[in-house]
Amino acid sequence: MEDWRRLADQMVREQILARGVHDARVLQALREVPRHRFVPPALRGRAYADAPLPIGSGQTISQPYIVAYMTALLGLRGDEKVLEVGTGSGYQAAILARLAREVHTIERLPHLAEQARQRLADLGLRNVTVHVGDGSQGLPALAPFDAILVAAAAPAVPQPLLEQLTVGGKLVLPVGSRGFQRLERWLRTPKGWEREVLEPVAFVPLRGEHGWGED
Repeated sequence: MEDWRRLADQMVREQILARGVHDARVLQALREVPRHRFVPPALRGRAYADAPLPIGSGQTISQPYIVAYMTALLGLRGDEKVLEVGTGSGYQAAILARLAREVHTIERLPHLAEQARQRLADLGLRNVTVHVGDGSQGLPALAPFDAILVAAAAPAVPQPLLEQLTVGGKLVLPVGSRGFQRLERWLRTPKGWEREVLEPVAFVPLRGEHGWGED
């Protein structure tokens, strides 16, 4: 797609800025990451559209606005170690990689993890490591994390993820039923955790020990 930079800039102006996301670093990352590289070839003409898109295996690449909004909620400054749960296509990890010092992303489906790993490598993003496993358990061996973003819906906030935050760290995730959730942002303080309940969303379910079962 020779005109992808124009499409990405239009996406940022019309879909993200227009909805109130003004974090300059997040907006620039959305302009610089070629979103069409993270969708199936047959859908590349819709890569910059205002919608989530299927990527196979019942998974999706999130709507650009939701990617931007959730990322902005983390308030990244550039020196953080970040965990993403639910690698999917790798697009969200690519955005985070431009905003943080170190990114770890975990995917339960090995073939999706390998595809994402290759896309990220092809883009020269060397501060991202893709892991295969149960994302609802986080990555305790690599904790703590300054920020955690969960790109799948949990029935309740997974306690292991809260425990893996640094003091001052933030966790952003969708929580609710399989058909309807609200974004939540959790802040770890010296005394415990503080929760904000934000706007309604619809995500694929988070599978795993601290998420939904496989039925």
